[in-house]
Amino acid sequence: MRRVIVLFFLIIITFLIQTTLFSFHDVTGIAPNLLLILTMSFGIMRGRKEGLLVGFFSGLLFDFFYSSLVGPYAFIFMIIGYVNGFFHKTFLMEDVLLPVVIISIDQLILDFLIYVGSFLLRNRTDLKFYFIHIILPQVLYTALVTAIIYRFYVMINRYLKKKALK
Repeated sequence: MRRVIVLFFLIIITFLIQTTLFSFHDVTGIAPNLLLILTMSFGIMRGRKEGLLVGFFSGLLFDFFYSSLVGPYAFIFMIIGYVNGFFHKTFLMEDVLLPVVIISIDQLILDFLIYVGSFLLRNRTDLKFYFIHIILPQVLYTALVTAIIYRFYVMINRYLKKKALK
């Protein structure tokens, strides 16, 4: 029960930081996707089920505030969290390189799906421009922030594991 409460507050706090602090200090209109970092982190640290649940609720929160439909981001984040959960068994928590590589791939996939849903279906087919000016900077910025924030999520996960054993 403690894990659920901590994850609930962690999702809310991460969303608030993403929408307030990082929206004011964004680089060229691009901010890191902290909810995606949270989804990836708990997916690879705790497995497919927890990655799926954190991804679903993170995406649902994102849908409520930024999407005209409820469900697309929840579905995408849920799939990303579930797939990241496959790395749970072959993963060392102290390693930061694997999470940075995984979040780069996750952000690339998410931004490409946003491109398809928002631009390509509206006949705006300049993928090269979108890739160079939006996707690539966002992937790099999110990967850089992941290298910093990931260690904090590892500490929270260790704390939760320690409390669960007592």
